[in-house]
Amino acid sequence: MTNDPQHMKQAIFDFPDHIGEAITIGRSIHLRNTYRDIQNVVICGMGGSAIGGDVVRVLIRDEIRVPLYVNRHYRLPHWVNSKSLVIASSYSGNTEETLSAFEEARQKGAHILGITTGGTLAERLKADHLDVVLIPGGLQPRAALAFSFVPMLFLLRQVGVIQRDWEPTLNAMRETLHGVRDQYARKIPENPTYALAGKLAHSLPVIYGETDFTAVAAIRWKGQLAENSKMLAYVNELPELNHNEIVGWENNADLLERIVLVWLEDKDSHPRVKIRHQISEKILNSIGIKQETVETDGDDPAIRFLHCIHYGDWVSYWCAMAHGTDPTPVHKISQLKKELSQIS
Repeated sequence: MTNDPQHMKQAIFDFPDHIGEAITIGRSIHLRNTYRDIQNVVICGMGGSAIGGDVVRVLIRDEIRVPLYVNRHYRLPHWVNSKSLVIASSYSGNTEETLSAFEEARQKGAHILGITTGGTLAERLKADHLDVVLIPGGLQPRAALAFSFVPMLFLLRQVGVIQRDWEPTLNAMRETLHGVRDQYARKIPENPTYALAGKLAHSLPVIYGETDFTAVAAIRWKGQLAENSKMLAYVNELPELNHNEIVGWENNADLLERIVLVWLEDKDSHPRVKIRHQISEKILNSIGIKQETVETDGDDPAIRFLHCIHYGDWVSYWCAMAHGTDPTPVHKISQLKKELSQIS
């Protein structure tokens, strides 16, 4: 009997294919409304939809000329106004925080777009004659990452916030991930994601990023370990952790013994950050902290970034298998939503 009856493994395996499907969706976007004088962008979402916003934020960081903010809350920042572009991203279309932010965006007179499979969000967008990008359903939101971030890149280009055509890079991402997924899907010692999961599954993972890219990847790893593996994990990033958290590796020695630290490295890290990593690793080695390093290959930082995310998705799957846990259901989230729905 399989521990994966709802086929999360296949959903992870299909991530490169999802990128290709999402490119097709992006190409087909035809906006009915006009978007002028956009002075800032707010992406509203939670969970898998929010991480899609984070992915976009770091991918376009060097080209976007207006501020972009990922909003994980019921309320919008006070500064949102008629010159703001608010992208409401909810896979189900029924995420209550996103719907609340959507209503506030309407009240503020912001430009509004939506990305969803349907639900209440699609109904409200259509009722107000607002643009909506419909994406395929049938997945867990966290497994629909490509459908969250790829159409967003096409949208931002269409509204004039960015100029770059991302399609060639997206296709290169797809090809790179096609090239590694067969190995990552195999239960063999030579599979580095399976081997790392063997070290993490019965530990408390702490994941440290070093750049905007690896910091977002670390957040994704944490979320996937929670939802797929049903495990707690913690994240931080350099250089910030050197100003506080590095001191915390001292007391509660019995807990420290259960921690495995994973460094998400990237060759484009700031030179001083690389030095900080080396010194921090040495300090933690001196007190016996178990440490692992993950660094993905390639010349393009965007491709390395998506590869790192895909790597972490596989680690979370193999951790679930190590626990004999079905990676798909999220019973505590379902219970929470059910109880929230009973309280007006």
